Amino acid sequence: MRDGWEAIDESDRERLKWLGVFFRRQTPGRFMMRIRMPNGFTNAEQLSVIAELSHECGTGFVDLTTRQQVQLRGFAVGDLPHIWERLTEVDLVSLQTGMDNIRNIIGCPVAGLTEDELFDASRVVSEFNQAFLRNKAFTNLPRKFNVAITGCTENCTHGETQDLSLTPAIKIISGEEVKGFNIAIGGKIGSGGLRPATPLGVFCRPEDAAGLCSHITLIFRDYGPRRARNRARLAFLVEEWGIDKFRRELERRVGERLLPQGRDARTTRHHDHLGISRQKQSGLCAVGLNVPVGRITADQLSGLARIARRYGNGDVRVTTSQNVIVPNVPEHALTDMTSEPLLRELRHDPTDMMRGLVSCTGIDYCHMALIETKALAMKTARELDERLGPGKKLLTMHWSGCPAGCGNHTGADIGLLGKNVKIGDEIVDAVDVFVGGQSGPNAKAGTRILEDVPCSDLPRVLEQVIPYISNKRGARGLKKDVTIGVAAKA
Repeated sequence: MRDGWEAIDESDRERLKWLGVFFRRQTPGRFMMRIRMPNGFTNAEQLSVIAELSHECGTGFVDLTTRQQVQLRGFAVGDLPHIWERLTEVDLVSLQTGMDNIRNIIGCPVAGLTEDELFDASRVVSEFNQAFLRNKAFTNLPRKFNVAITGCTENCTHGETQDLSLTPAIKIISGEEVKGFNIAIGGKIGSGGLRPATPLGVFCRPEDAAGLCSHITLIFRDYGPRRARNRARLAFLVEEWGIDKFRRELERRVGERLLPQGRDARTTRHHDHLGISRQKQSGLCAVGLNVPVGRITADQLSGLARIARRYGNGDVRVTTSQNVIVPNVPEHALTDMTSEPLLRELRHDPTDMMRGLVSCTGIDYCHMALIETKALAMKTARELDERLGPGKKLLTMHWSGCPAGCGNHTGADIGLLGKNVKIGDEIVDAVDVFVGGQSGPNAKAGTRILEDVPCSDLPRVLEQVIPYISNKRGARGLKKDVTIGVAAKA
């Protein structure tokens, strides 16, 4: 570190990813760090430190990701001791957020707060996170391993895209109704598009779930393909073995027969948890705030921390749609909170197009991306809002800058895959357009309906597509909360 980033050879730059530190080719000498936040749970103290670090060492903004964590950008390698020291003070780590590790576990951001959950699964997230973090047994996987654990019935996580997905289920055991999880494995996005996770045919009780997650991960460690990295995901082991063989190996390790899967407790609705919703705790509300494309300035992050302290209990939750939630706000404080100037920037009542907008990092900071996604996503959404006006067009619109699909474009109502096309003598930014992607019990990949659409033409094109998609979406659409006791703000 004393000799500067140039002294770090390429192999050591790769090893830094195990510590959550990423060299960015677009910004030589400046690095990115992923900060682990299991289930998206964080608090005002942690966000204040991240904001200070972004001001002191970084770019003055951070990115919220679809894995419910924060990316700190633009720091020098010499800043790492200071950054890690500050993060440790507030119980944050960047460890094992890159390379062949179990990545940040995603879950319902309002776990423990909402009536729309079968049970609070965040305790299982915490238990499994503690089992693998800093545990060498889990650090030599064939490739990355994505996990979703949720008790929410309204599909607020994209479990179907994960290597391992636990979703709420009910099973009758000895005449009694037992709440627990159904397990699915082998989901993925990226090259080849969405491959929904395959049901394992297993039900487990919450108290057994972390142990089963460990066993499944170690099966992947021991038998997962390693010869080619583009075929080193769990999906390809499932494809080779089949579900029956995988389940038999799991039962062998557990030492007993596993319970057959239960009744899926999920609905067909999708809830992003934006807006104001009553908690199951009497008199309290959760306020979901829109962070357009997940990019939030250090000043906004400091302001969010202040608001969480003043109106809530200091807790903050990050969502898989790159937004934030301030929970535990007394109902009588809602009017004052929604009058805060910050909530004109991070709105609880965003426009239709902004609400469902998700974007990957884009070419500014990712060497794999082919186009700049975040600014284009914002520009397109704003123009569509102007063209279409207000109404019931609550759709998800996801942008991916390359076939790696980090924006999960194949899992959205409208998915946009960035590319470069030649028009005449000019190379321009363009997208392929996908429609009809769906999460939840009947997950399916979106269908590519248009190719090589120049981004300059995209608002005009989507203006024609969106009314059709809105009508087809029907009852499975995005659930929108009704504002409670708060006058609409301009």
